[in-house]
Amino acid sequence: MPRRRARRRGRPGRRSDARPESVFLNIPYDSQFENLFLAYISAIISLGFVPRATLEVPFSRRRLDRISDLIGNCRYSLHDLSRVQLDRTAPATPRFNMPFELGLTVGLYKAKERGRAWAVCEARAHRIQKSLSDLNGTDVYIHGGTIQGVFRVCREIFVGSKRRPSVQQMMAVYRVLRIGLGPTLHAAGQDSPFNAPVFRDLCVMASFAADRLIGL
Repeated sequence: MPRRRARRRGRPGRRSDARPESVFLNIPYDSQFENLFLAYISAIISLGFVPRATLEVPFSRRRLDRISDLIGNCRYSLHDLSRVQLDRTAPATPRFNMPFELGLTVGLYKAKERGRAWAVCEARAHRIQKSLSDLNGTDVYIHGGTIQGVFRVCREIFVGSKRRPSVQQMMAVYRVLRIGLGPTLHAAGQDSPFNAPVFRDLCVMASFAADRLIGL
């Protein structure tokens, strides 16, 4: 699980009641991030945790409350802040959901008991010092925008996890998801993996693959 320096971000207090196996995954939801989306699912499940995401939260007036509840019920969270460019759809705008959900996490975790931890990932070194300077002094994990980079940083962040798969084993789980994505989308009647039914199916697929390829 996250190294000691990450756990110090939580406030000392009573033992947390969050599910210890849950990891909130805060990433961009767009087609250019599809491979890294599958990589994060593969890595988190290969390490013995369960990914959770706002994809599971329905759109409603209470969506923000439900997102807060989801984050609060996860002991760990990963925040990928690599999507800093403007989108291509007019009007061109930056994406604020990821830093916003990081802010929610920091506030919620500080108000909760000790034992919660969050980590920030980026594709390029030093860029976050410009995009979000309030994080200066915080460890940022650089994956270089690659699948193996995601595997590497997840192994580093969760260095104390009970299951310690190699990058090669994580890649084997990823290949199962990559091959199975098309049939999963077809079965769900979807053209994108960024929705609740497909996300859940991918997590189940990755869990079976990790148990078979890595072991318990």
